[in-house]
Amino acid sequence: MRQFRWILTAAALASTCALATPPVVPVAAQAPARGPSGIDLAGIDHSVLPGNDFDNYANGNWKKTAEIPADRSSTGIFLQVFLKAEQRNADLIKAAAASNAPAGSDERKIADYYAAFMDEATIEKRGLAPLQPELKQIDAIASRADLARVLGSGLRADVDPVNATNFETEHLFGLFVSHGLDDATHNIPYLLQGGLGMPTRDYYLSDDKDMVATREKYQAYVAALLKQAGVADSDAKAKAILELETKIAKAQVDIVDSQDIHKANNPWPLGSFAKNAPGLDWNTYFKAAGLDQQKIIDVWQLPGIKGLSALTASEPLQTWKDYLTFHALNESASLLPKAYADLSFGFYGQTLSGTPKQRDRWKRAIASTNVALGDAVGQIYVKKYFPASSKQEVEQMVKNILAAFDERVDHLDWMTPATRQKAKAKIASIRVSVGYPDTWRNYGTLDIRADDALGNQQRAKKYEYEHQLAKLSQPVDRGEWWMTPQTVNAVNLPLQNALNFPAAILEAPFFDPKADAAANYGSIGAVIGHEISHSFDNLGAEFDAQGNLANWWTPEDQAHFKAAGQKLVEQFNAYEALPGLHVNGQQTLGENIADLSGLTIAYAAYQKSLGGKPAPVIDGLTGDQRFFLAFGQSWREKIRDAALRQRVISNEHAPGRFRAQTVRNLDAWYDAFQPKPGETLYLAPADRVKIW
Repeated sequence: MRQFRWILTAAALASTCALATPPVVPVAAQAPARGPSGIDLAGIDHSVLPGNDFDNYANGNWKKTAEIPADRSSTGIFLQVFLKAEQRNADLIKAAAASNAPAGSDERKIADYYAAFMDEATIEKRGLAPLQPELKQIDAIASRADLARVLGSGLRADVDPVNATNFETEHLFGLFVSHGLDDATHNIPYLLQGGLGMPTRDYYLSDDKDMVATREKYQAYVAALLKQAGVADSDAKAKAILELETKIAKAQVDIVDSQDIHKANNPWPLGSFAKNAPGLDWNTYFKAAGLDQQKIIDVWQLPGIKGLSALTASEPLQTWKDYLTFHALNESASLLPKAYADLSFGFYGQTLSGTPKQRDRWKRAIASTNVALGDAVGQIYVKKYFPASSKQEVEQMVKNILAAFDERVDHLDWMTPATRQKAKAKIASIRVSVGYPDTWRNYGTLDIRADDALGNQQRAKKYEYEHQLAKLSQPVDRGEWWMTPQTVNAVNLPLQNALNFPAAILEAPFFDPKADAAANYGSIGAVIGHEISHSFDNLGAEFDAQGNLANWWTPEDQAHFKAAGQKLVEQFNAYEALPGLHVNGQQTLGENIADLSGLTIAYAAYQKSLGGKPAPVIDGLTGDQRFFLAFGQSWREKIRDAALRQRVISNEHAPGRFRAQTVRNLDAWYDAFQPKPGETLYLAPADRVKIW
């Protein structure tokens, strides 16, 4: 569903580390009591009219008492399910610690990775020693060719297909590997813009007073981190680094342009880079990156790649060296001595997200272990926590919702027969994977040591990069998973025409095998519908059934689709998240289309599941009321202002409270809650957005 990027993990405890045992957390206390309906009745605020604010009607009483944990920037249903998975992962750590797994086994690697992360005494003792090879390589840069070599050797893979349009990395460029946009039969490398220490270009370029203040704090953080590492003239160098990153930000394209898949279709022959994007020594760069044997590389953000390349030639070499030194420290701060980790949290946790307290070290260790060894942990997780019965029930729900989508396409009065035929073919070919992948990653060659925390992380990143490079000489794997089973999220993969629903999100209250059908369809059903609908949002609709970038629309159908999308853009543009800060309807359009279409299709599937019989009244609520309340409560959220600002500016998702208001576009919601003209959310029938 491409919602929050919570990377869940499970890990294992090494018996050699006395500090590594995570405490037991009573997760059940985090979850509100639910009645037979599956709805949190106590969370509803009956003093709010549903037609004025459905989010606060569904969640108002919950918001009055809910507290954001001190180590979090927000709370809500996602955190509730996350905490459940986190505690399970902690239990897996204990089990692996007790297993005395042999050297080289996945269990031993998990245990050793976790133990090394928890071994603060060794981390303090070693200081910057684990980072010295990288720092010395940077210090030795004496020419533009040297700069290209260091930049190329540091290239790493973006393994998040959701966010491949905006590479979130310390590195100047990022790599994404998947099949070609015009040829779904062969994998190719995509080069992505990167290079910023703050979330997006807006943080560098906006004149908003909060952004200006954030830039000042970022410069102070850069200076403090350099000073902590003993770098001379840290204040002056921090100023120069911020100035360089501001030029990088100006060179980058924004999120909306990055989402335009047609602008991303720029396959360049390797030999054309020097001419097309002068500045960087591309031959040296690609050789150092292991890409020198590729025939073509797709340039995702063409103006961004050109601008970044030019900067490598125009900006002083010393500034680049200082920039790379800072980013080497910044990227590794969590696994350097405490002083570095605290500085990093002070900026990224407190300043950018408003989070007052750093997460306990065992929680950070779990998260890091799962990033490095996600599939190894995932195999253990699903064996213990994801029964075959849940997998079968969710797979049946997916089939029901796909069938409802297919049936709805048959009855779209605006769609011509030619487009309808192509849409139905795409629905029929969607590959759905529930719980976990068919094949698991092999970590046999990944070297994990119980006394080398930073080295483990560095080797894991390099291992992932090499795994992605290896795909360039292999057949396209349409069953490839891009999330681990223990991730609380879901994803649609337009290039594969595939959906992944990890095991960890298939938990109450999203999915409860014992709950009423209305609650399940309104919650996990809408999630499933959301992911299916991504195949037909403003991005997914650009791809055919095979995953090729191809226009399968008639001109009149495409015009209708875009006009409906524009109405949704305008609807979300009107939402004000903070004083003066509105949601960007275009930036969030794909997710908003998926929310609306997913909810519509989930509702149709729920009605079909009743088999023509009336839904029972449970807890005083009709079936339709339970369905919409389950949807609204799935998006309940309390979030700190700084985190909300970051979400609005840099994320493709609207804040949860506005996603809950999507109900205003469905006729059935009006029948269920009787909103009246003049109420805030009320839309006349002709103004309700209907896309799928």
